Order: sequence, then C-alpha cells, then structure tokens
Amino acid sequence: MDWGTDLWDQYDHIDKHTQSGHDLVDRYIKFVKERTEIEQSYAKQLRSLSKKYAKRGSKEEQDCKFSNHASLQEILNELNDYAGQRELIAENMMTGICVELTKYLQELKQERKTHLSDAKKAQQVLESSFKQLESIKKRYAKEWAESEKATQQAEKIESDVNATRLDVEKAKQHAHARTHTAEECRNDYAAQLQKYNKEQNFYYYSEIPQIYNKMQDMDERRIRSLAEGYCQFSEIEKKVLPIITKCLEGISSAGRKINEKQDSILFIEQHKSGFERPADVEFEDYTQGIRPATSESSLNPPKVRAKLWPFSKKHKPPAAEDFSHLPPEQKKKRLQAKIDDITKELQKTQDQSEALEKMKGVYEQNPQMGDPSSLEPQISETAQNIGRLKGELAKYETWLSEAVGGEESSNAINNNTQHGVGAADQLQSIYSEFDDEFEDVETPVGQCMALYTFEGNSEGTVSITEGEMLSIMEDDKGDGWMRVLRASGDEGYIPSSYVKLGP
Repeated sequence: MDWGTDLWDQYDHIDKHTQSGHDLVDRYIKFVKERTEIEQSYAKQLRSLSKKYAKRGSKEEQDCKFSNHASLQEILNELNDYAGQRELIAENMMTGICVELTKYLQELKQERKTHLSDAKKAQQVLESSFKQLESIKKRYAKEWAESEKATQQAEKIESDVNATRLDVEKAKQHAHARTHTAEECRNDYAAQLQKYNKEQNFYYYSEIPQIYNKMQDMDERRIRSLAEGYCQFSEIEKKVLPIITKCLEGISSAGRKINEKQDSILFIEQHKSGFERPADVEFEDYTQGIRPATSESSLNPPKVRAKLWPFSKKHKPPAAEDFSHLPPEQKKKRLQAKIDDITKELQKTQDQSEALEKMKGVYEQNPQMGDPSSLEPQISETAQNIGRLKGELAKYETWLSEAVGGEESSNAINNNTQHGVGAADQLQSIYSEFDDEFEDVETPVGQCMALYTFEGNSEGTVSITEGEMLSIMEDDKGDGWMRVLRASGDEGYIPSSYVKLGP
C-alpha cells in the first residue's frame, strides 16, 4: 500500500499529515532543549553545592586529616565529577539531537514545500486542460445547434412552393457550411477530449502517485530520524552511566574508608599535651598554729603552675620559634616536623650543589659548552643556603633534645611527688621546670594596674583581676608579655596589653 495509489484523492489530508509530522519534530526539539537547560541548571547547582561545603583554610585542612572529614571532601569531589557528567549529557543532547534534528527539519520543510508545489502545478495544468476542453465542447455544441437550425431552414425553404430555386440553393449552401463547421468543432472536441483524458490519466496514475509516494518516503524518513532522536535521548545518558556509576561508587567507597578508631587516635596525637595529671593537694592544718618553715622560697614565692581545669578555655600564649608555647607532646611533634622539613630542603639543596659542581667540572673540561665562572653565583648562593639550613637544623635538633630531656626530668619529678618526698623537695621538684624561665629579681622594675581580668590558665602565666595593683618583675621584651608579682606572692606572665603602667 502506498499514498499514491490509496490516497490519490486525499491531497488535503496528506498536506495536514505531513505538516503535523514536522510540527512533532519541532516539538521534540523544544522538549530536548528544555531537558538540556534542566541538566545544565542541575549541574550548576551541584557544583555550587560542592563548592559551598568544600573545606577551605588552615583549620579545615587540619580537620581533613580525619577520615570522616576527608571522606566528605572526597564525596564533594565525586559530586563535582557527577555534575560534569550531567553537563556532558546536556551538551551531547544539544549537539546530537537538537542541532541535527533542526538541520534535518529545515531540509524536510523545503522538500515538502517542493512536493506540494509540484502537486499544485500538476493540478493547475489538468484544470487548465479541462477548461479548454469545456470551451471547445461548448463551441461544438453551439455550432452543431446552428448546423441543425440551418438544415431545418433549408428543408423548409425547399418545401415552400413559393421559394425560388436560388433561395433553395442558397439555404442548402448555408446549411452545408454550418454542418461542415460543426464537424470541424466536433473533431476539435474529440481531439481535445482525447488529449485531456490522456493528461488526466497521467495525472492520476503517474504524476500525482509519484509526488504522493515521494511525500510518503519523506514522511517515513522523518519518522525514522525522529525515532533515532528518541533513542538518542536514552543512549546519550547510557553512555555516561559507567562514569556516573563510578562517581557513586566513589561516594560509597569514601564512606567505607572512614575509620573511627584511627580518627580517635589521630585526635589524641594532635592534642595530647604530655603533661602529668596534678598531684593531690596537701592538707594544711592551721588549727595547730603551725606555719610552713620560712625559707628562701617563702621570700621569693615559687612560680606556681597555672591550674589546668579540664573544661576551662585556655589562653593561648603567642607563638614562639622553638614552639615553647605548646604543650610538651605537641612541642616535640612540631620540632620533629620542622627538622624533617629542613632535612628534606637541605638534601635538595645539597643535591643541587653537587649538580652545579659537576656542571662546573664539565665546563672546565669542555670550555665550548659553557663558562665555569658563570656558575659561581649559583654555587655561592647554594653554599650559603646549605650553611643556613645546617644552622637551623642544629638549632631545632638542640631544642628537640632539650624537649625530650625536659620531659624525662618532668616524669621523674612527678613520680617522686607521687611517692611522698618532703614538702620543700616537692615544691622544688614541681617548679624546677620553670627555673630557666624566671630569674630571681631582688626589687621590682616598676608597678602597673590591671585594666582587665585575665585567667592565667596556661603554663607559666598568672591570673589577675581588673583594678589589681601588680609589681613588674620583668618588662615586655617585644613579645607582648611581661612578668609580674601579685600581692598574694603569685608570680607569672600576663599580656602587656592587659595593664597600665604606674599606680
């Protein structure tokens, strides 16, 4: 079955049907475009979401050492890759479906226009031929009527006894002429009718079927292309599914990587101070009228370690190059990390120095390859860097050695304290780690008044209250801290900005 045979008389329906098919293609193109816009918007929002919750800054980088923090970062990275696949879907749909179908639809529209135009022209030619046939037929009918009339008139005159011979002859000649003309018109009509029938046969059995069959082929090609576009709508997404699945598996993998025990251990390592828990406070019995024996330590009150309440917010002293502002355990770790960094940089610099020396030797043996003296500035700079790095390495190794030794001494002291050494010896042991920090000063170097209350919770600091008068034992050396003596005998460091000089 084909349009040309079965729909030879359905021009209007073929016109509407093919137009409806083209409208469907255009509708599908618009549908896919909106889908791509949704995908692009979705991908953009996913990228913004990933960026919003991504870790930024030193604190976040520190947190990322924990597996549960690091896993979230991996999930955000995978989500960002997932967004990229959504963008790829949108891009491929736009180029593979919208662009291609739009171009193809323009070609179909032009082809349909051509076929419809050809059908119209063929119809107009047939209609013109039919009009000509009708015109010749009318003339033939008219001439035949005139011929019949002239014949009847001639017969009437011939039967009239009063008519002359000349009148009869003249009437017969007129009738004969009319009959001849009518015969000519009849022949013209017959010829035009034969021509029209031939043209009509060609129109209905050849020309129109060919045009309609071409339109049928055009419409079927449109349907096949549209079907391919429908399939592409799915296939384009299927192609990226392996990568999307990989992203989703990466998210699951990030969850499985989390190790809660390891995170706890890492947290301990990051914040373990290394301090021993405070020993029990001794009972002082004032009811017996007994006072602690007067000693040099009573005249110069010892530097009492600040109370380390487990839930109090600790004041952070300014950072020091030797990391003395940190607790013992953290101080050792930072010193060791610094030593490792310097060692790596020193090795790299030494390798560079060796390379320069070798190059210098090559230049000396082969002057054409380069001037040995041109390397002297780099060699000199490298040598200076090696010397500087060795100096820094020695400095940090010394600090580390002191930190390790200090910790061992502190442990021994605390052990002695726990086993009940004498009171004076206990005090001397507890505060011995501060002997190097403070020097006994016979007289204060000045006085000051506390502007704000300061909770001296860190090691080596002392608490003060607003309005309290203090003796300055050691002035600010540029590090923002000064050593003071309270009226109660407590001595330690406070921030210089917390006091006003003078009474």
